[in-house]
Amino acid sequence: MLGTFILGIIAGWGAPLAEPKIKEFLDGVLLDEVPVAPKEMALLSFALCMLAAALVSAALFSAYAVPLTLGAALGVFGPRLRDKWQARKAPDYDS
Repeated sequence: MLGTFILGIIAGWGAPLAEPKIKEFLDGVLLDEVPVAPKEMALLSFALCMLAAALVSAALFSAYAVPLTLGAALGVFGPRLRDKWQARKAPDYDS
């Protein structure tokens, strides 16, 4: 279960990093004339990363959906939460 959670974190964290590669692949192969909105591309990237994590989880561990989903949510929002936590620690003397 912990392995599935970690795979979810990796999938959520890696989705924004994989998005340019997926866009480049789709532009070259499928979508020469069809425009894709940035939100659609982000969602497709996230879905493909989650699918890859689910397949690896099913192959290596027992496939648990809840830890995979929670890990992905933490992977997506973790950097934002960390930045907010760090900003809370530093005092703002300008205001």
